[in-house]
Amino acid sequence: MTESYSISDLAGEFGVTARAIRFYEEKGLISPSRNGQDRVYGRRDYVRLNLILRGKRLGFSLADIEEMMALYNRDGEHTEQARVTLDKSEARLEALKQQRRDIDETVDELEKICAEIKSHLKGKGVVNA
Repeated sequence: MTESYSISDLAGEFGVTARAIRFYEEKGLISPSRNGQDRVYGRRDYVRLNLILRGKRLGFSLADIEEMMALYNRDGEHTEQARVTLDKSEARLEALKQQRRDIDETVDELEKICAEIKSHLKGKGVVNA
């Protein structure tokens, strides 16, 4: 990992647009230095962008990600950050498990409906049902 990155370096590295990176900058989640008109992102920005994108992949809201990242600097042992992250992670995990249960129920119901319709169509002599 190098010590400085351009916006295009980060965009390529993480597979996001420069516009997305500027959005996270506008939200105060990353804060590059400037070299004239160019943004220069450091190691801290690289790590924070990685955390932001990981949080988004896991389904956390930007507000949740911002809260968890803000807690990082509050205490040297990061216990408050760890507690909040754990609480949010457990809540997200439970929501995903519920979604999986809901999807399984919907799949089961659709399979039954399809089987009933196929049976009905076969009874009517429809081929390929």
